[in-house]
Amino acid sequence: MTEGTMADVLELADRLFTGELDIEQHHPFRLFGELAEIDGGAFVAAFANASALTTGEGLLLVDTSSTFLSERVHDALRAWRTDPAHTIVFTHGHIDHCFGVERYEEDARRDGHPAPRVIAHEAITARFDRYVRTAGYNAVINARQFQAAGLEWPTVFRYPDDTYRDTRVLEIGGEPFELHHARGETDDHTWVWAPERGIVLTGDLFIWASPNCGNPQKVQRYPLDWARALRDMAALEPQLLLPGHGLPIVGSERVARALTETATLLESLHDQTVDLMNEGARLDDIVHTVKAPAELLARPYLRPIYDEPEFVVRNVWRLYGGWYDGNPARLKPPRDAAVAHEVAALAGGVERLVARARELAAGGDLRLAAQLAEWAAAAAPDDTASHAVRAEVFAARAASEASTMSKGIFSWAATESRARAGLGGISGGPGSSGSGPRAR
Repeated sequence: MTEGTMADVLELADRLFTGELDIEQHHPFRLFGELAEIDGGAFVAAFANASALTTGEGLLLVDTSSTFLSERVHDALRAWRTDPAHTIVFTHGHIDHCFGVERYEEDARRDGHPAPRVIAHEAITARFDRYVRTAGYNAVINARQFQAAGLEWPTVFRYPDDTYRDTRVLEIGGEPFELHHARGETDDHTWVWAPERGIVLTGDLFIWASPNCGNPQKVQRYPLDWARALRDMAALEPQLLLPGHGLPIVGSERVARALTETATLLESLHDQTVDLMNEGARLDDIVHTVKAPAELLARPYLRPIYDEPEFVVRNVWRLYGGWYDGNPARLKPPRDAAVAHEVAALAGGVERLVARARELAAGGDLRLAAQLAEWAAAAAPDDTASHAVRAEVFAARAASEASTMSKGIFSWAATESRARAGLGGISGGPGSSGSGPRAR
């Protein structure tokens, strides 16, 4: 796709929506600065997207992109228009959406305009505070998730000038723009409705992938609230959807379908999980019983290429059931290493675990093979054979997965053990994920 024309961006979006192109070959998080003009504004597809709507008082910006791409987004927008930035809305506080404000503030100083005001939901301040307190942890988990060794987590954030709680109507240039709060991927999420233009800006409530509502390394998500927000958007009958990731969706019928089917997917996972919880089922049984509707996962905008329905099930359990999974042996369990040593002893030695893990992997049972390989490495942490099989099994798991979450964690495990086994790096290891880090 060539950069800079609406036709290119919308043609790609159309071909993806119809299934003519495979979304896995055009991952929604692999766009790095393509700008498209829209009616009364511009949309920049840049891993985490940014949008600018023109008004009589200047630009309304919705998100400003990441630490890595905010300069490119700013330059793309400034090549398009030099209007002052009047207001900047953060849809939420993930670091791929809310960096780069200083670039527009510098524009204002240089050109003698008032500085843009930044508006976000009131919960964003607590998020930024938490990010500062847990910077080390966030660096670790995002390095693992995105296979980005050496990632440094920011500790300086641009706090909003103004916040709101439930809804807020901004009047800019005589035109109303509505801010709506919805708990979804985050507790501080905002979606924006431009009623006079028929444009909904969803933030990460829509990302051209199965919703990021389970993420195994991150904080609580809210599937039912998320679904309600999507249905609220659909009820407005938008003509244009500008997402947090991926490409625009044009036309009221397509927008309604994308929003309502995403809501239906979340509701199905939520309701199946809660029904089984109400029957007294354990988490293990629920995880292996609940199934997402296959016809929805087949949609090009709901493929599990980032997060996975299985992880959403776990997040529903966590929301309502806490961390105890129903297995009393895991209420106050032994150390993992103690279990590994005992299993190795019962098996007749670590080498038996290694051999069986390889056998299971060869037969396609990667879930069980991974558990045996993990036990082997934990029982004999200095044994190169144990780490070699762990590297093999988790590399195979990474290769067999579609989602960023699973690929990242499994590849990281494989890389760890290849290093311990003296085997060097691996294909698909740190730094090779093809998508930059973000606080998802």
